[in-house]
Amino acid sequence: MSEKKPRTYEQSKKRKNGIMRMVFAVIAIIFEVGLIYFIFFKLNRFENWINAGIAIIALILVLFIYSGSESSSMKMPWVLLILLLPVFGVILYVLIGLSGSTHKMKLSFEEVDLDLFPLLPDGKEAMSKLEVKDSRLANIGKYLKSYACYPAYQNTDIVYYSDAADGLEAQKQDLRLAKDFIFMEYHAIEDAESWQGIEEILEERAASGVLVRVFYDDMGSIGFINTDFVKKLEEKGIECKVFNPFKPILNMFLNNRDHRKITVIDGRIGYTGGYNLANEYFHITEPFGEWKDTGIRLEGDAVKSLTATFLEMWNANNDKKKHDHDYSRYLPSFSYQAKEQAFVIPYADSPLDHERVGEEVYISMAEYARHYVWYMTPYLVLTDEMIHTLCLAAKRGVDVRIITPGIPDKKAVYALTRSYYRKLVLNGVKIFEYTPGFCHAKMCIADDRAATCGTINLDYRSLYHHFENGCFFCNSKAVLDMKRDFISSMKRCRNVTERAKSEPPFLTKVLQVILRLFAPLM
Repeated sequence: MSEKKPRTYEQSKKRKNGIMRMVFAVIAIIFEVGLIYFIFFKLNRFENWINAGIAIIALILVLFIYSGSESSSMKMPWVLLILLLPVFGVILYVLIGLSGSTHKMKLSFEEVDLDLFPLLPDGKEAMSKLEVKDSRLANIGKYLKSYACYPAYQNTDIVYYSDAADGLEAQKQDLRLAKDFIFMEYHAIEDAESWQGIEEILEERAASGVLVRVFYDDMGSIGFINTDFVKKLEEKGIECKVFNPFKPILNMFLNNRDHRKITVIDGRIGYTGGYNLANEYFHITEPFGEWKDTGIRLEGDAVKSLTATFLEMWNANNDKKKHDHDYSRYLPSFSYQAKEQAFVIPYADSPLDHERVGEEVYISMAEYARHYVWYMTPYLVLTDEMIHTLCLAAKRGVDVRIITPGIPDKKAVYALTRSYYRKLVLNGVKIFEYTPGFCHAKMCIADDRAATCGTINLDYRSLYHHFENGCFFCNSKAVLDMKRDFISSMKRCRNVTERAKSEPPFLTKVLQVILRLFAPLM
């Protein structure tokens, strides 16, 4: 008999989130059935009035959704659902579809941003140099500065890690050398071996007078952190906060989660990438085969933007009396001589505005490419805009490739991911599935010139609902390191391009249509 594997982060997350959404759905369905019964058996004489009332409410909501600034890919599933099942659709939209970015939360972020982001450099010198080197890449930088407030930097070295375990070991070495402060923000922390090794270092550094802050998402870590986790860290001298604590009924409207992964050490060294601080990311447990995840290390001036991203979230989710009053101490000027002349732009995306930074960068990379643009993503749930961009790039002769998982962590999302294959491959996009296991990396590379690496999946949840972060960089050895890793990963993939061109069976098509209807919820 095989030894039973311990439950891991992805398994529990899938189970917990699935149960929560199922409960909402069941309640709505019961309400729908009950209302229909009540109408037809108890209120026959008012049937026409009630039906008219429901139709009017549904129509008003549909017009509200249609007039919104979201893309058609986000609007149409809700419109269809509300028209087909008015009561169920309205309830589900109120519970899940409405943005959880309350007016109060938005004001809190804006207040912090007014004081924090003017402290970042304007990046004009780096942008002028990038303009001379490649004006089309400079246009991406101009977008990030103008619409996300993140400047371009030089004097920054980048190290790319093709395995999250290597990134974690390097991270721990740098943490041990921290002298002033350590900031860590992660979607998920599992209080197990991988985290405990970090916690020992943080405790030792805090005892030495280093300011240590840990920030994690409650839903991302639910079931993996004891309710005493915050208290435990604070007793060790580590400041700890939770983003958007899940409180049934009282907090059910908050659909936005903190999906970022950031470590900042003394404002000089920063880490980001796809991996959370849970065992399966580092091959300690392997519930879905061999886990593929990646990350980057930044050292130099560009770390300022990672620091600002952390400080924004930390202070916007805090009592005003406990705000940092001097952000500048965390954005130090220091002497550093980079080994290469890279251009680096760490950036973040927020659901509090209507600017889809993550998606726009991915689209811009495809539009920039003349030879190739390659993506790696755990989920492929695309908007019409993204599909059009990828297909058009392939039609004009660009080599467009996408690596997705070979072993899924969520079967419904995996089936949904595969439903997008056919349209893509019929227009020239090549699809590869990572056969050793689950591919959790989120990155893109184009023409040996530019790349992105961060937390942003190619799915609705990352692109529209979550707080995310990434790093755009060019003219760096790390770009070619990423390309080599992509090629190496493709050798371990099955090329499903030709197979995906075939017309799926009728029942499969029906299932795909249903899944597409609920795509924005997954």
